Amino acid sequence: MAPVVNGHRRLRGPYTIGGAILRALVPVALERSPGLVAEHDIEIRAVAPSLRPLVPARRQTVEARLTEDERILVPAPRRTLRIANGIAEFVRDCLDGPRTLLVDNLHEADPADRELLGVLARRVPDLTLALASAEPQWEATRLVEAPAQGGPPDDYVVSDCTSDDPRSYRAYLSLPPEERARRHDRRAAELTADAAAPEHALGAVPYHLEHGGDPDAAARALWAAVDHCVTEGLLHAVVELGSRGLRRVSPGSDLWWRFTHRTATALAGLGRRAHAQELYDQARRISVDPAVHAAAAYGTAMLDARDRDPARRDLARARAWINEAIAISTLLPDRRTRAFKLGFDQNGRALIELREGRIDEALGLVRSAIDLAERDLPPDAHPVHRMVLFANRAQLLARTGRKEEALADFDRAVAIDPGFPDHYLDRGNLLLEMGRTDEALADYETAIRVSPPLPEAYYNRAELRLAGADLDGARADLDHVLDLDPGFLDAYVNRAGVLEMLGEHEAARRDVEAGLALDPGNAHLHGVLGQLETEAGRYAEAALAFDAALAADARLASAWANRATLRFETGDARGAVDDLTRAIELGEDAALYFNRATALDALGRGQEALADLRRASALAPDDPDVGAALERHDKEG
Repeated sequence: MAPVVNGHRRLRGPYTIGGAILRALVPVALERSPGLVAEHDIEIRAVAPSLRPLVPARRQTVEARLTEDERILVPAPRRTLRIANGIAEFVRDCLDGPRTLLVDNLHEADPADRELLGVLARRVPDLTLALASAEPQWEATRLVEAPAQGGPPDDYVVSDCTSDDPRSYRAYLSLPPEERARRHDRRAAELTADAAAPEHALGAVPYHLEHGGDPDAAARALWAAVDHCVTEGLLHAVVELGSRGLRRVSPGSDLWWRFTHRTATALAGLGRRAHAQELYDQARRISVDPAVHAAAAYGTAMLDARDRDPARRDLARARAWINEAIAISTLLPDRRTRAFKLGFDQNGRALIELREGRIDEALGLVRSAIDLAERDLPPDAHPVHRMVLFANRAQLLARTGRKEEALADFDRAVAIDPGFPDHYLDRGNLLLEMGRTDEALADYETAIRVSPPLPEAYYNRAELRLAGADLDGARADLDHVLDLDPGFLDAYVNRAGVLEMLGEHEAARRDVEAGLALDPGNAHLHGVLGQLETEAGRYAEAALAFDAALAADARLASAWANRATLRFETGDARGAVDDLTRAIELGEDAALYFNRATALDALGRGQEALADLRRASALAPDDPDVGAALERHDKEG
């Protein structure tokens, strides 16, 4: 029988299960296929820190070399999905046959480990998972009892307080409090001395120190774990560890604020806005430090400005809070500190200006922040801050049509950190808009190389291939996007359209259904459904689908055009003309003029049809269908 992995996050932190898998596979893989290990260096080092001496960092962002005060980026929650997909691909390529993984205590596993198990179950066909949990939705039972590791009450402590043996737990509780604390301290010292297992510092070590006799040591251990988890984007663990840390430090102390700030930032990233707001409010009640008040005001503003649901944003309230942050930062006495914090706050206000439609004001604020950095910061200080500012200015310049200037700023951002994938995607999108498709493709593929599996990069490459009429290449990329992230709505939209064009109507319909399950009012998906129903001769259903698409988005030109086709085919040439006119108003296209000319001819409006054909010919002079129609009109005229 395969060994059982105890998935309790109290043992080795957020990736207790993932680390156990990699510690079993990586040493063997290093002998058989070291290139495979190198290909997944980021993922392996994130999930199993104990393997870092064996797996050098081949790809690394500039943040990894910075001190805490310069590490300003908090990875988005989706980073753990990238990591999970990279580990799944590594495990898939390592296995030489069917294997079984037995996991106990799944209900105590960190969300990152649960996410990893879900991806493994979906993407590694040779791996069978047997999962035991106290939670009924997993439909599993306890696999084994934890083995005895000594005599009671040490069984419970040596199990890092995860044992299910009631005898050892009762024996542990029978100890005097000071003796329990002594045994926790001893166990923490044993684990800390084990240099081969640094992951204990993310789980068992802080737990034992919290129950030991040195509160300061517990607080320091919890902070070290929080700092690691922030860097790796393990936001659920940051919230748990940070909340525990806050209970063990003096309110108003430096460490108290660091716990508060990191925990609130992680809560915001997870969408737990009310809890983050409580922490910022508490900071305002406790502290009189201007820097704390400025940072809390900034964080509170961003809760509104960055809310994923536009309906919940209160931009007026966000503006009030960001103005408070700017006012305080302006008064900070140290020139360098002021330049960084004021520039940071101005960049935050630029987001609010952008959300309110004031692009020029947003651009001015970002420029001011860049000027502050260039004037008052040492040349090598705060590179990530500068990178973010250049990238944001690039986005704003692109929105105002100043694409060459935008491109220069993206170049600056990429040059600061060539290992940061997101800016390759943004620069690639701009290059694609500029018609520089080869360079755009190179950026998308660089993003793929420097990052763990990145669904957005494959999605963008699919759009590039679609623009070049490479339907098979676009489909392959979209297949991979949905393999990486089955909840990627836009990939269902685009793949359904590609499948419809390829004549794979049933597969397209499955994608439409999957997409509408995620977003029932999606205009694009209803539009594709209308095309499928038209192809199937279900005209009433097609009309309903097109009507739903246009009710959701009246500016969706493809829905007007395709409903026009339906109307023409069902004998409503006048309705087809009306719909094609709306489509042309949204964007000229030779096919739209050609189709409207056909409908106008059917209505006996030959002169209008001729005018449309001439416009179609001007837009697509080499189109043989347009040329033939014009020739026919000339003969008849």
